[in-house]
Amino acid sequence: MPITEETRILIFNKLKKNLEKFTPPMVVRIDTLNSSFEIIGNKPVPYGYDKKLIPGMFFATIAQRKDSVTFHFFPSYMNANLREVAPSLYKYLKGKTCFHFTKEEQVNEQELTLLLQEGFMFWEKSGYMNTTSP
Repeated sequence: MPITEETRILIFNKLKKNLEKFTPPMVVRIDTLNSSFEIIGNKPVPYGYDKKLIPGMFFATIAQRKDSVTFHFFPSYMNANLREVAPSLYKYLKGKTCFHFTKEEQVNEQELTLLLQEGFMFWEKSGYMNTTSP
């Protein structure tokens, strides 16, 4: 059964509500009504082969697709231990950083909260943040 617009919005809003808890100190880079939402670290960092200074390291983004809501969570690429914090969420991981949700109940908010907190602390330890965790 295809995902409905209503379900996509419910999933998107659930994910966004949890990400917003980290702003500030994280910085909202993109916020398009029910379409996409992205947050980055609050400290300029060198990035890429040429070590060009960027305003903040990408942390997470949410986007609506026609068949799912995607949640890209960059700390999962850099810290494999996060899988232990959110085992039911990781069932929906496709690739290294992209989770695909098609049903609202797939987003376990308790695990999502822990995952985001651990990711935030990892961002601090990695030098991408200038503050303490929320």
